Amino acid sequence: MSASTLTKADIVDKIYEKSDRNRAEVKANVETMLEIMKEAIQKDHALLISGFGKFEAYQKNARKGRNPQTNESIILSERKVIVFRLSRKLRAELNPQ
Repeated sequence: MSASTLTKADIVDKIYEKSDRNRAEVKANVETMLEIMKEAIQKDHALLISGFGKFEAYQKNARKGRNPQTNESIILSERKVIVFRLSRKLRAELNPQ
């Protein structure tokens, strides 16, 4: 089973096909929605979309690592990461009993 990636352009196309809006308007709305989502994650460190899931940002501490090509020990700096957790509803739809 090969997976294909749904791109932002694909999302715009699908919304355009299902609406009576022009493509430029749909693209602007998708861009606005994504900007709102990014701002929410940056400000609140979380974004909950009912029936879909929750995006959460958290700080990872610095840690030891190694360069797999040279086997050299390195320190990985602290950074923010985002995790996504499916809602129970979407998980149940993906994994019917």
